[in-house]
Amino acid sequence: MTVDDTTSGAGDEPSPDSSVHATPHHDVDHTAEPTDDPLAIRLEQLILGADRRYTPFQAARTAGVSMDLASRFWRAMGFADIGQAKALTEADVLALRRLSGLVEAGLLSEPMAIQVARSTGQTTARLAEWQIDSFLEGLTEPPEPGMTRTEVTYPLIELLLPELEEFLVYVWRRQLAAATGRVVQAADDEEMVDRRLAVGFADLVGFTRLTRRLEEEELGELVESFETTCADLVAAHGGRLIKTLGDEVLFAADDAGTASEIALRLIEAMTLDETMPALRVGIAFGTVTTRMGDVFGTTVNLASRLTSIAPKDAVLVDGAFAEELTRTGDAPVSEARAAEEAAAAKESADGGEPAPVPKYRYGLQPMWQRPVRGLGIVEPWLLARRGTS
Repeated sequence: MTVDDTTSGAGDEPSPDSSVHATPHHDVDHTAEPTDDPLAIRLEQLILGADRRYTPFQAARTAGVSMDLASRFWRAMGFADIGQAKALTEADVLALRRLSGLVEAGLLSEPMAIQVARSTGQTTARLAEWQIDSFLEGLTEPPEPGMTRTEVTYPLIELLLPELEEFLVYVWRRQLAAATGRVVQAADDEEMVDRRLAVGFADLVGFTRLTRRLEEEELGELVESFETTCADLVAAHGGRLIKTLGDEVLFAADDAGTASEIALRLIEAMTLDETMPALRVGIAFGTVTTRMGDVFGTTVNLASRLTSIAPKDAVLVDGAFAEELTRTGDAPVSEARAAEEAAAAKESADGGEPAPVPKYRYGLQPMWQRPVRGLGIVEPWLLARRGTS
């Protein structure tokens, strides 16, 4: 996303006919008032398991945390400032006490504790929004004429809440076990911060035009189908879905072979689905910085650029990725070399015991060199599935 930084200077004077009053920033109250809707309060009590009891100041004091640190934890979790309204519960006090306790025990630094709060808040916020928008909304339609949604929502959440909570903890533990396993397998500590990974983007072609042609509901169904297909294929073949961006997904894999299989299966799946537009994929291999579940660095930027220049229904990879595929024996150095190997095997077979023929899974075709903005001259390679020689 490009941000326009053209802002007025500090010395700019407001126009004489301006109707906007110049109010000092510190006088503006940006706090959010807690809802006083009876149903919302009942649902909040049900979900949190406690009544509103504390103001933020009282919660911080009860937890033994400074108001400044409590506010930073609260904002990091993604919640709006609420002034000194009595809206917090025992659960909020316990959360503050736990985070500050980790810092006091020396298990986490204060900045790391803030990061824990932020990453947890961002992840669960998206999950909660999805559950309300897609799951509960469909189930809370009144089953009988005359029933209100209010009469259905409360008992439904009452039944679902413990099951969803248990499932959330189970999935989190499974993901934590997988992530811990990757830490154990890493060669050294530095590798966990700056790792060598295959990073790929998969992008729907012509999505902007589709947004003008399709109804909102149809567009939503298309995006959901795309994201679901990508998430399933990435997970099934050993990759990790980093994030979804509507018409684009970002995935990563520990090796080039895994990333190749994911990319080609994505192309194949979308080609078979007549409701889907064409797909293009770009992958790069190299050092990647990982932070809060996301990936950053030149390798990620290169993968994005390759995606933007990839042909429809095709996969473009960078030179480092191509080299890694040939190093692991997943692709021949060249088709000419593969033909020579096949000919040599046939010739040896005529004289007795045949020589084994390498079984390459993928083929690589060098494409034209071209300048890529911010990255210099790049020589992409076209990746394709290959039969055995």
